[in-house]
Amino acid sequence: MWIYQKKLEYPVNITAPDPRMAKALMAQYGGPDSELAASMRYLTQRFSMPDNRVRATCNDIGTEELAHWEMIGTMIYQCMRGASLEEIEAAGLLGYYTMHNHGVYPADPNGVPFTASYIQCTGDPIADLVEDLAADAAIT
Repeated sequence: MWIYQKKLEYPVNITAPDPRMAKALMAQYGGPDSELAASMRYLTQRFSMPDNRVRATCNDIGTEELAHWEMIGTMIYQCMRGASLEEIEAAGLLGYYTMHNHGVYPADPNGVPFTASYIQCTGDPIADLVEDLAADAAIT
């Protein structure tokens, strides 16, 4: 298990509303190659790894990805905080705002909610690790 220290891994302090940036960040929060998807992949795939060291590494990476997810969520919240309805509409987030207000919901920039189908787990350690590499490469 791990201990939550009630602070972000890296401090986030966005002071001005920026709904356009919030929309861009949503890909990393709730999209198919998001931090949430990465975390769930590693934490799910760890069970079929053939070696304790690899299982532990997948567990550590999955937990680290959750810390990234927390930072992205904080950035989205701070970018939406204080935004006017006009700014939200100009950013193309009126539908999101209608459903979630200034809340942070795991969806991609198009409003498609996160789904378990984003989590790949074949049971083949090599195939799973290669898929993890491909998903991480898509982010950069």
